[in-house]
Amino acid sequence: MATTTAAQQRALRKVDYDAFFAGCPSRQLLERISGKWVALVLSALGSGGPHPGVECGGEPQPLRYSELARRLAGVSQKMLTQTLRTLERDGLVTRTVTPTVPVTVTYELTELGLSLHEIMRGIKMWAETHMDEVQANREEFDLGSSVREAVGANDPA
Repeated sequence: MATTTAAQQRALRKVDYDAFFAGCPSRQLLERISGKWVALVLSALGSGGPHPGVECGGEPQPLRYSELARRLAGVSQKMLTQTLRTLERDGLVTRTVTPTVPVTVTYELTELGLSLHEIMRGIKMWAETHMDEVQANREEFDLGSSVREAVGANDPA
């Protein structure tokens, strides 16, 4: 009986990946990478983070944990730590510990992380560009919902 390498086994399983199926592992990955903190961490590591009034188009660079925490306004220590650990586990970031006093820990995108960063950066830019339109649509929808409720037209959709 012929044996197959781990890479060959992964290639065979890859044919079966279809996120529309409930048991597909790619569905779990999609859930993980669609979180807001993942998108923001990748953006910060991939382009130097936020610079008011400047498009985030800088070069990817390693950042210390404390730098990431400052750039990601509102992220808790627990959530940032969890996000970085899952990104490291998935091979999207590398964690480097430098034995200084105190210890310096930096995070950097891997090649795989850089490929995802490009996509996430585009989504982030789209959200920033179209937020006014989305807000206007929400207000119009909410106003219409209020009118429908007032006249008793309960549309379940």
